Amino acid sequence: MNAVLPNRTINQLDHSGKIKTQHLKRKAIIYIRQSTLQQVQRHQESTRLQYGLADKAVLLGWPRSDIEVIDDDLGCSGSTMAGRQGFQRLVAEVGLDHVGLVLGLEMSRLSRSSRDWYQLLEVCAIFSTLIGDMDGIYDPGLYNDRLLLGLKGTMSEAELHILKQRMLEGKRAKARRGELGMPVAMGFVRQLSGLIVKDPDEQAQSAIGRVFELFERKRTINGVLLELVSQQIQMPHRMLGGLNKGDLVWRRPNRVTLSNLLHNPIYAGAYAYGRRPTDPRKKIPGRPSTGRTVAGINDWEVLIKDHHPAYISWSQYERNVRQLQANTAQSLGVARKGAALLSGLLICGRCGLRMAPHYSSQKGQYRYSCDRMKIDYGEAACQSLSGLTLDDYVTVQIFKALQPAALEISMAAAEDQAVERQKQQKYWLQRLERAHIDTERAARQYNAVEPENRLVARTLERKWEETMNTELELKAQYEHYLLEQPAVLSKEERLAIQHLAQDIPTLWKAETTSAMDRQTIVRQLIERILVTVIDNTEKVQAEIHWYGGHITKTRLDRPVAKLEQMAGYQTLMNRVKELQSQDCAPSQIAEKLNIEGWKPPKRRQTFNAPMVRCLLNRQGIRIGTQKQQHTAVISREADEWTLKELANHLQMPEPTLYSWIKKGHVNARQVKVDARSFWVITANQYELERLRKLRTINRTWIKPVAEPIQ
Repeated sequence: MNAVLPNRTINQLDHSGKIKTQHLKRKAIIYIRQSTLQQVQRHQESTRLQYGLADKAVLLGWPRSDIEVIDDDLGCSGSTMAGRQGFQRLVAEVGLDHVGLVLGLEMSRLSRSSRDWYQLLEVCAIFSTLIGDMDGIYDPGLYNDRLLLGLKGTMSEAELHILKQRMLEGKRAKARRGELGMPVAMGFVRQLSGLIVKDPDEQAQSAIGRVFELFERKRTINGVLLELVSQQIQMPHRMLGGLNKGDLVWRRPNRVTLSNLLHNPIYAGAYAYGRRPTDPRKKIPGRPSTGRTVAGINDWEVLIKDHHPAYISWSQYERNVRQLQANTAQSLGVARKGAALLSGLLICGRCGLRMAPHYSSQKGQYRYSCDRMKIDYGEAACQSLSGLTLDDYVTVQIFKALQPAALEISMAAAEDQAVERQKQQKYWLQRLERAHIDTERAARQYNAVEPENRLVARTLERKWEETMNTELELKAQYEHYLLEQPAVLSKEERLAIQHLAQDIPTLWKAETTSAMDRQTIVRQLIERILVTVIDNTEKVQAEIHWYGGHITKTRLDRPVAKLEQMAGYQTLMNRVKELQSQDCAPSQIAEKLNIEGWKPPKRRQTFNAPMVRCLLNRQGIRIGTQKQQHTAVISREADEWTLKELANHLQMPEPTLYSWIKKGHVNARQVKVDARSFWVITANQYELERLRKLRTINRTWIKPVAEPIQ
């Protein structure tokens, strides 16, 4: 591409006197840039002028072989150096002392950023590289030229800012009037006048409305998606371009589409602008669409309610957004399949963090633990308690709260089933109607063609057969759907449901009621529950915060692992000793403790005689049994103990020590005396100290690794 340069410019450059032999020994670089690909396509005259700068370099004395054209940045903005491979190569060539002259049509072509512009000037000044444009040749090493180049760079940057500000302000002004044209979401179409209206297709409207109805019931995107798939409901899409622009096509639903649909305020009849502002810190160079963030409703630049017809009300839209936020992992989360009733609702009363359920290998056993700081920072676990104890108490409170509304709930459930079936029936009829319309259209097209034109007739005949097969297949699916639907409830069945609804505990424990159903019910009534374990004892303080502001406070007893953790441990020990001093047998002591309301630390609710003997042994009071008669005749070696002797010495329950034997935590062997088997445990002074330390380790769900016996 050659361009004729003005004679005055050539003469001016010829008499500048700044081009030296040292410059001519190095190459001249012609830098070419257009801001966008649209400018490259539409403003070709500017591109030809920039390529014509190569002829100017020849007139200035550079041979054609020493002239290099850098046009890598065609279609790139000059607001930053990032992403401009050509400009980076230019700076690198200057830094390598390979360039004597840099030519550009004007300074704005080289850069629109003062930071990048002054970096280029600094490098050119160090390596004595000249810069030229249509106005002349400049030497960055000279103060006057440096000052003029700096002024031109500042003006170039200011020009870009003014242009952007002018265009953005015009765009915002149009948005504030609700007239800024943006792509409309599915279920809407934009008329030629610019008005947004609902899609004229009734099935498309029905499918969109069905999504919002399902979300009101399911409350999760996954639940809506599974329901749409099971009902074979597809989503309507209008083609945005191509030969079929404006045609309605049906596609299977997916999670992203449903999420965008539920978050979009257009379905509430609102016009919104500024929902996805750009954060410069997250923007990736060379990718204009990056850096998008999600702004809150209060941070939107424009929000015009009742702008166009709506599928839902604004209050329902806000409710949906709150529910979607509550379904995230950072918030309450969705109902889970686990048995823990209060998953996501428990708040630690000590640190204020959320407590999570931890399930045991034993069926039906789980705990609520506050271990967020342990997971994130390696600190000690805050607190934990058995989940069954707290869940049972909350369940009783739920029954009390639901009792007045039981009859109303049962009636609503029966009516809801009938309404839901009518909605599904309507959608199926719309699908059948559309299939019938397609079949009739294909028949009319086939009948309208001339019989002699078999080339067209065969194609239309094949299309007619395909539409008829599709209609027949859809009718078969509809008949299968009707067979799977439950029958309409009779009057007697409705009365039976009402009678059953009055017995809420029976419904709660029914096999048809899942853990997710119970969690959903609890979340409708309870906002959060604050739990505090008092001094690591069995005492637990709980506060139930109900929706509406009411608070229920209570104290519970949780199962603990050790007797020492019980708040009344010393009082219990004194009472047992007092009863034994009155010549009461262990069984009698256990009976009196149960009558007085004393409870063991673990899940057992009553004391028995062996447990009383253990309590007495802790205090050094030995009550002989038939088994102890054989203790003296058991042959033992040095540092060997019987099971009972070692348990008494360590002041721990015999069952716990026996479990250590089974788990391999201690070294033991069995001996027989008079056809009876006894455990003999090897434990020297070091081993005794290790077992005491093992006894003091806090019990966790991860079994502690015992040290090897030495």
